[in-house]
Amino acid sequence: MAEVKEIKTAAKKAKMADPATASIDPATREMLERAQKLGIETIFDRAVTMKACNIGSQGTCCKNCSMGPCRLPLPKDYDEATDERKGLCGATANTIAARNFIRMVAGGAAAHSDHGRSVAEVFMSAARKETEAYKIKDEGKLRQIAPHLGVATTVDVDGEAQDRDIDEIALEVAEKALNEWGKAEGEVEYLKRAPAPRYETWKKNGVLPRNIDREIVEIMHRTHMGVDQDYRNLMKQGVRASLADGWGGSMLATDLQDVLFGTPFPLVSEANLGVMKEDMVNIVIHGHEPVLSEVIVEVAQTKEMIDYAKEKGAKGIQLSGICCTANEILQRHGVPLCGTFLQQELAIVTGACDAMVVDIQCIMQNLANVAKCFHTKLITTHPIARMEQDNVVHIEFDEHHALEDAQRIVKLAIDNFTERGAEVMIPKHKSPMVGGFGVESVQYHLGGTFRGDYYTLNDNIINGRIRGIGGVVGCNNARTKHNEAHIQVVKELIKNDVIVLTTGCNAIACAKVGLMLPEAAEEAGDGLAGVCRSLGVPPVLHMGSCVDISRILVLAAVVAKALGVDISDLPARQRLDKDISETGIPELLNILG
Repeated sequence: MAEVKEIKTAAKKAKMADPATASIDPATREMLERAQKLGIETIFDRAVTMKACNIGSQGTCCKNCSMGPCRLPLPKDYDEATDERKGLCGATANTIAARNFIRMVAGGAAAHSDHGRSVAEVFMSAARKETEAYKIKDEGKLRQIAPHLGVATTVDVDGEAQDRDIDEIALEVAEKALNEWGKAEGEVEYLKRAPAPRYETWKKNGVLPRNIDREIVEIMHRTHMGVDQDYRNLMKQGVRASLADGWGGSMLATDLQDVLFGTPFPLVSEANLGVMKEDMVNIVIHGHEPVLSEVIVEVAQTKEMIDYAKEKGAKGIQLSGICCTANEILQRHGVPLCGTFLQQELAIVTGACDAMVVDIQCIMQNLANVAKCFHTKLITTHPIARMEQDNVVHIEFDEHHALEDAQRIVKLAIDNFTERGAEVMIPKHKSPMVGGFGVESVQYHLGGTFRGDYYTLNDNIINGRIRGIGGVVGCNNARTKHNEAHIQVVKELIKNDVIVLTTGCNAIACAKVGLMLPEAAEEAGDGLAGVCRSLGVPPVLHMGSCVDISRILVLAAVVAKALGVDISDLPARQRLDKDISETGIPELLNILG
């Protein structure tokens, strides 16, 4: 009888990312190396093993009806003039690509604008005095934005104009703001904040949005099988939706947040994973909506909670943030930035994260799997953003009992401090930064009374010391080297005397390498460096979260009006990094529009 040979097939070793080439950030490299040693998979590893779909990346895979997916790969001998590729219904490659693109626009505009709607609803509760957690903090900003919504700030009394009651203004602003999402007639009110030539260009091309929700819904209708089959017409609808977001939902979110939570002004903080503290309760806040995180910041600073943390053996409570919620609480309270989108899993890998509190957008589901390897409590808080894993705690936020929700969350984190193992490893890497530049603070630092509100900025653009204004925003992408493109672009711009305005994860990336310090003027061209030194400002200005890209639009509009030109005539350009997420696409079309 022939000898039976036992054949053993060795398990194929899973491919893993090379920490040395995955990121330019040393803290990220350290934590990635640690995760791999512990057998914990992260997004960096998944990016190595999962290849992007070639057809999908070309935008020519259609799955909008049940006959699909229809895949239209680009032929090697492609010739646009003879391109006869069609889906089952006859849709051309151009039609399919345009449909796919504007559906991404719809997704991004819906995300940012729904964020704005949530803020407007909280604002309404505050205006109606239905909640103790939220009050009007910046009355001046409220009076400033009210006229843009058609709300009067004065009343005639015996022929004399007198200031209206602030509560009356707040209530009417809340009503007008909420109406922007679904009004039956008219157009988005904030469009008139753009320079007149820009508004007329939009009007001439028929892209003025009617309300926020309608333009998003219409994209879904137009891209249904058998509806709009002209890629040029489809792209025009994408512009309408993007304008509804940038000059509507996002801009309203930013303005109402400033009124509720305070308008940002420059302050000093720190950025990167090294802001976490081993001897303190670490609460990491992650997501996009600041309505809950604002209250968490307030509660975590109370004597009651600090004393409770000390009872549990901690020296206190250390708050830090990831993604846009991080930028929100940084620009108003100085709460340090823990990291960018790609660092969220790594914050847990430190072993020091007692609770990660998430709301909406940019939340990786794999956080729950990483949290299982440590003691971390992962807490979801939003009704539209839950996770299926059984180790996730859901504490649904409601503005009417926000203080109670925040107290419960902070107490849960403190109680969890005692469950830590001996595996704490916090990278030492962090950088000081100056953040919190808003339109108002830029006006203060670069302003004056001659040549409009931005005298210093305008004058230095005119005399050539500043060659332009660059808006650089965008997310991380694990298929590219973490933060590399962000930093390369920004450094090249400031080297060429272009002052950079930045938001979102690009802002966090810049903060981590010291570009948001006045001393970074050393890396700028002679003209920009001289302006920065004379004013004591960094060459890269932190302007907040992703929805705060609207601050860049407002600033560009004000500068353009002061100089008597259209935004397109300014030496100003916005770049959305190749690492951009879906939510950034409407902002791209805002510039193109």
